[in-house]
Amino acid sequence: MSEHQSPITATFGTPPQVTMKKVLGLPAVVAYGLSSMGLLAVFTIYGTGTRLSEGHLPAAYIVAIVAMLLTAHSYARMAWAVPRSGSAYVYSRMSFGPFVGFLTGWVMLLDYMFLPMVNFLLIGIYLNSVFAAVPMWIFTLTAIVLVLCLSIIGVSWIGRLNLALSVVALLVAGAFVVLAFTHAEDLTVESLTAPLLPENGSLGSVMAAAAVLSFAFLGFDGVSTLAEETRDPRRTIPRGVVLSILFIGVIFFLVAWAGNVLYPDWTQLTNLDAAGTEMMAAVGGGVLTTAFLIAYLLGTVLCGTAAQMSVSRVIFAMGRDGMLPRPLAFLHPRFRTPYVAAILVSIVSLTALFITLDQAVYMINFGALVAFAVVNLAMIKHFWWDRKDRGPLQAVRHLLLPALGFAFIAYLWSSLAPFTFILGGAWILVGLAILAWRTGGFRRQPPAIALDEDPATGTEPRAPSTDIRL
Repeated sequence: MSEHQSPITATFGTPPQVTMKKVLGLPAVVAYGLSSMGLLAVFTIYGTGTRLSEGHLPAAYIVAIVAMLLTAHSYARMAWAVPRSGSAYVYSRMSFGPFVGFLTGWVMLLDYMFLPMVNFLLIGIYLNSVFAAVPMWIFTLTAIVLVLCLSIIGVSWIGRLNLALSVVALLVAGAFVVLAFTHAEDLTVESLTAPLLPENGSLGSVMAAAAVLSFAFLGFDGVSTLAEETRDPRRTIPRGVVLSILFIGVIFFLVAWAGNVLYPDWTQLTNLDAAGTEMMAAVGGGVLTTAFLIAYLLGTVLCGTAAQMSVSRVIFAMGRDGMLPRPLAFLHPRFRTPYVAAILVSIVSLTALFITLDQAVYMINFGALVAFAVVNLAMIKHFWWDRKDRGPLQAVRHLLLPALGFAFIAYLWSSLAPFTFILGGAWILVGLAILAWRTGGFRRQPPAIALDEDPATGTEPRAPSTDIRL
């Protein structure tokens, strides 16, 4: 064994120099972002959001959209600066060094590892409610295997499926919006604007609802993990990040507005937890309800696939950098996807057979908010501090906007349950232990990262001659 080889490298060998296929264009990237967030997720959280906002759900969505666009702007700018897989892990490592980078990537795994689990659990719950004779774990296990296969065959096929499902989901949501407005009993200027204009006493309720609704946008950051599979990533990924938030935000807002117009008195809904199905049945009967349930189920499968693809690419990036075992950076010889990392994620996802939906959500929220906060700070560090890209316009783009994004993420922390911090703190301690082991008790630097668009060159990225205005 060479003195420069680690035991892992000597045993398994270094990852072969195979690169991912650059096949994705802007429509596929946006569709991936929409699938990651779930186009029909607005119906899942409709009841909770309406109750918290006291009937002003559209206003709460406006606040949530603006707030999440601030963080999306930071992701877009960092994706332009570093067009590589790894998302917040790569951005924080470049801005704050390898120690912070590893811990950011480690905490991100909470979000990315447990996000597919939520979808697997939802699939089991929904199908078990329809086919009660079949145990829930069978549906969950089947979903895990199916998603593993989909995540290995490559982004081209998944891109086509995402585009097709996005069209179907848009048709279902669009049909609901049109029918809801046509079925509304009293369409006046007052009834149309009332959900948008909260009274003074309900402003706090709108802000509280906006904090909860912001979690419905989790997953948009997964777009940035596709940089090495995207044509012209410095243009496509930033635009995909922002456009996916804008598109799904508009859909969420229109559905919420139509629902409020259909039910001005939201207490008339008999079951807030199943408000989506109830409203679909009210305006479209059994046909629209069936179409909604089918699209929702397929969307859950693809949302789980998108989440698994994201975490696989973060693990791939960390394995390629030597922060995790290098076999995790192997790409499939035919599909050129990180199949070893995908298999690992599926094995971990078997935990979905034993945990509850609430526990998985706790882990997702903690990991996502840490990543969001760090990316906002990384943007300030990289553009304002390191590159000294300053001036009146740059002060807004590179300082004010990410600072506001960070402030809103800090506000979201106040809405997390105490149990979330206990689980997140324990996970960070495990990450610190791994980092101490990999660095000899923090006495040496973690393995270096190559920050070029081509991983084989190992040179730092240089900004192209043209900028992208976001």
